[in-house]
Order: sequence, then structure tokens, then C-alpha cells
Amino acid sequence: MANDVFTFLVGGKAGEGVKKAGSVAAHIFSSMGQRLFQMDDYMSLIRGGHNFSIVSTSTRWITSHYMKADLLVNFDKRSCETHINDVADGGIIIYNSDEQEDVNGVGIPFSSEAEKYPMKSLMYGVGAVAILASAIGFKKEQMNQSIKNQYPRGIEDNIKFANTIYDMVKGGCQGKFLISKGEKERPIITGNEAISLGAIAGGLDTYFGYPMTPASSILHFLAKQAENFGLAVVHAESELAVINMAIGSAFTGARSMVGTSGGGFALMTEGISLAGITETPILCVLSMRPGPATGVPTYTEQADLSFALSAGHGDFLRIVASPGTIEEAYYLTAEMLDLVWKFQTPGILLTEKHLSECNMTIDIDVDKAKWAKPKMHQGENYKRYHDAEDGISPMLFPPSKEVIKWNSYEHDEFGVTTENAEMIAKMHDKRNKKLKALVEYLKSQYTVNIIRGEMTTNLFAYGSTYMSVLEALRYGGLNPTIVQPIYLNPLPTWELEEFKNQDNVVIEQSSTGQFTALLKEKAGLKIRSTIKKYDGRPFDPIELSKKIKEVLY
Repeated sequence: MANDVFTFLVGGKAGEGVKKAGSVAAHIFSSMGQRLFQMDDYMSLIRGGHNFSIVSTSTRWITSHYMKADLLVNFDKRSCETHINDVADGGIIIYNSDEQEDVNGVGIPFSSEAEKYPMKSLMYGVGAVAILASAIGFKKEQMNQSIKNQYPRGIEDNIKFANTIYDMVKGGCQGKFLISKGEKERPIITGNEAISLGAIAGGLDTYFGYPMTPASSILHFLAKQAENFGLAVVHAESELAVINMAIGSAFTGARSMVGTSGGGFALMTEGISLAGITETPILCVLSMRPGPATGVPTYTEQADLSFALSAGHGDFLRIVASPGTIEEAYYLTAEMLDLVWKFQTPGILLTEKHLSECNMTIDIDVDKAKWAKPKMHQGENYKRYHDAEDGISPMLFPPSKEVIKWNSYEHDEFGVTTENAEMIAKMHDKRNKKLKALVEYLKSQYTVNIIRGEMTTNLFAYGSTYMSVLEALRYGGLNPTIVQPIYLNPLPTWELEEFKNQDNVVIEQSSTGQFTALLKEKAGLKIRSTIKKYDGRPFDPIELSKKIKEVLY
């Protein structure tokens, strides 16, 4: 092990329990008080192909997986060939000796041993857990208990198979990587689970979704929790239905959220414009994957930034923010739900597959989440679009004796359709006032993460790339200032003013440098260099630290 991090990688075909084995490994590390980061890499196939799960763990806060693994377990020849160069110095490769020979590692007859059991394809994952247990010095009793807890079906067969594999690797890797215990056990959640919990903490009432990777698990998670938290969770027939149902739900006073990826969000943009002119408080989770079109459905990118900033037609306020860590995703989702209700406008929580689907140990204070509260009308003579000083009109919901009219056409203060030139300009001005009010409000809020360093260069990143940068700097022993804007529209230029005439480098996952362009245009920053990655894979901290060193020195 190097750099106080131990990394476990398990690879094989889809349907062989690869992801589950990674999840069980994560729970083992967490039970030991370790912190961890887990990433699942999978093709858009139900069966076959090549999948792998990688878990990096340490006693310190860890914000990324490492591709150089200390222990690699490969279920088939393809996995072994794919990861043959992903072994760390002093690492061990475990391979399927039924499929290949002449590998510098420890051969295990996975296939022939698994054939002895009814659920043979799923036995591979149990075998990987057994190998890990042996390598980190677990006794059989500890391993068997973990298997009972994590594999509730076929317990006897699973334990028998695990014990067989445990004995087979005894001479090759037993006790090779003794993991020290950490301070306490922490929960493990994904970014999408953090988003879901943050929305619940912020007062979520309704969620509408149509499955689209990598946002689908928000729908699944909230559906499971619907009864516990009194939620209405709807799997609609399309993204068009999703956004329009959510707007209708908000009309009744329900705090509503939707979730999708780029292609689904493209279908929602007319609805986003509808929310703009009706001044509907709606929160949309946009979890990015590579595009255009279907792109690469199960991988990650940051190429929808410009799209999110300008989604929909016409002039209206869109609040766009992006969490940099899984913990931040919890608080920011609740905060965004509060903001869209406070300023009655659509908001976009912009994230990526990497944050959405990766697992991480977290420390969250559930009581610190903000609660969404609208500005309410009192009395009679209700004007839905009252031209208030800050542009924010008091709200009223049915049932009511007052007429409540939301209108997709341009309208007067009552919501009645108009083509009067003066009134058209007046309502534009009315809506535009909210931007000034929002900026003044955000100036009192936490809008940018800045970690001060001793070097003269500043590194800018947003979203999950921030986590990769943090880990790369730790690995490389580098100490520049790191700047992560949480809000992207409006961009908190008041916080970025100090960096205008300094040496700035941007790190992002966009082939055209969309984040770089935003910083130049809105904040007037001079960017010396942009480190880009756009192959669908997140940054590896070791490789990223090398690239950072190249631009720093």
C-alpha cells in the first residue's frame, strides 16, 4: 500500500456479482471505521461485457478511488487483460485459472468451483469477498458473518463456497494487507441518495421521474422511501409528462422535484420555459453523462454546463448550482429547494454520473438542511404576479375564494393574457428584478469553496471533479489554492474578484472547456491552462497529480 490508501478492484462480466462484491467490500471497510470511496464501472449491458468495482479506503477522508489497486480479483480473461497494468507496486492479481495461465499472480479455479452450485454465476462475487477477507487478515468467522449479513439468499452455499476460496488463497495472499481500524463506522451513500435525502430534509412533497441513467436511482430511492416520508413519487410516461406534472403539482403548493440526464432534460426544456413565465418553483436534477444524443449512457462527463445555464427559450432566471462532494449534495439540494420557492423560478441541480452513482462514507448533520418556505399572500384582491419591489409575488394555493391564475402567455399582474406593449415590458422587468434580489441574498450565503494554499497558482474545478482534484493534491503533496464555485448561475463573481489578475488553471471534464469559458465571460478571469478529460472516465488522482505538476512547474 502506498499513500496510506488501500485499493481493492474486482472485475468480471455483468451478472457475476461484481457490483455487489464491491459494495460488500465497502461495508467491510466501513465496519472497521475506515473511510472509503467506491466507483462502479459498467457497460450498458445487462449480461456480459466487462464491469468492475473499485474501492479505495483509508483512515483519513478520501475523495476518490485510485486506479492502481493493491488487490485485484479478475473473474475472467478479459478482466485480467484489461487490468493487468492497474496493479500497484507490491499488489497482487487473482485470476481465473480455468480461463488462462502464465499470469503473474494467484490462480483460482473460479469457473469449475462455481459450477458445483445452483446459482453459479453469482458465486464469483462471494469468492471475491472471501479473497479480500483473507488478504486483510479476517478470520473465517468474521468473513462468514459478513456474508450472512450481505448475502441473505443461499447462505449455506455462499459460506461453503467462500470458505473453499479462502483456503485456496491461503498461501498466496493471506494477511498481506492488514487494514488498521479507524475512529468510527460511518454510513455509506451515493450522491443520488444524498440528493434524495437532502430533498426530503428540505420539505419535498412530490417527485416525478422517467428512468434515465444516471439519475434513475433517485426515482428508485424516493419510491422506496415514499411511505416513510409521505411523498408522492410518480414514474411518468415521458420526460414531457414529468416536467408538466411537476409544474401542476407546484401549482397546488407541493414542493416538487424532477430528475433526468441530458437527453431527458432536452425534452423538458419547453416545460422549463413554462416554469419561467409562470414563475413556478421547480427543482430539476440534471445528472450529466457523455453526449450528444445517447452518447455513452453509463459513463461520466461535464458537457451539459452551457445547456443548463441557458435551458429554455426567452429571458428568465434559472438558478444553477453543482455539489462538489456527496455530503455537499445533501445540503445543496435542500438549499436549492428553498431557493426556487423563495424566488419562484426553476432551479437546476447540476451533477454527473461520477457523483450520482459513487459511494462514499459521509458525516451529515441532518438538522442543518434548509426548509423551503414560500412568500404567502394575505387578505383579498389576489394578484398572482404582483409587481413587488423585489419581483417576488406572494403565493396562494387552492382551495381559495380568490382566483389563482398561472399563465403560459405573457400576462398582467392578475395572470390575464396581454399583448399590451407596456405590460409586456413591465412583466419582463418584474421577473428580472428577482436576479438582483437573488444576488443580494447569495452574497450572505456560502457560494464558493476556497481552500487556501501556499502556491501562486489557483486551481478551479466544479462538481465531482473537485473531489478528484482534492485527492490528486493529497497524493502529489501539492498545495495550490483550490476554488470550487458551488453556484454557476448566478456565478458568484463577488467571491472570484480577487483571482482576476492571478495565475489560474481550470480542471474539467468537457472537450470544449465550457467551465473555462464561463469563468472568462462572467468573472473576467485569465485562464493560463485547462486540464481536460472527456473519455467518459473520471480523473484518477495519480494521473491527475502528474498533469497538475506539469502546469505548476
